[in-house]
Amino acid sequence: MKLHVLLLVLLSAVTLGAAPYRVGDTFEPFTTKDQHDRPYTYEGGARLIVVSFEMGVGKAANGFFEEQPADFLAKQQTVFIANIYGMPGIGRTFALPKMRRYPHRILLADAENFLARYPEQEDKLTVLSLDPAGRITAIRFLNPKKELAGIFAPAK
Repeated sequence: MKLHVLLLVLLSAVTLGAAPYRVGDTFEPFTTKDQHDRPYTYEGGARLIVVSFEMGVGKAANGFFEEQPADFLAKQQTVFIANIYGMPGIGRTFALPKMRRYPHRILLADAENFLARYPEQEDKLTVLSLDPAGRITAIRFLNPKKELAGIFAPAK
């Protein structure tokens, strides 16, 4: 009976997917679309992955990025992902056209388990720092209004 329960627990863990990212893990490639409905595949090369799980946090981050040059995220080797999964149709009617006006690329997390591996804290951005090999060297949770600017190297 104990073996049966153990196998059931292990099978459940595999079914639910991988554990949340931790320092030392390799960041996995992914494919999604941006706010212009263009496909995007991440296969490496970023220094930072910035994730917004909540609308208010995303708005604050977009406000910061909007004030930067259009190529700011690319020059900073940064990918910005915004969670829109579960956004009702009426919300999308207003949110997506507004997102399209931003000069920076916003990758959309629009599948149920897309962000399952990304750790989160309420009212915070999740920032994963990556080394050149794609290993996670740090995970931070930032207030987008107060701490976002501090993670970027000065523009060159």
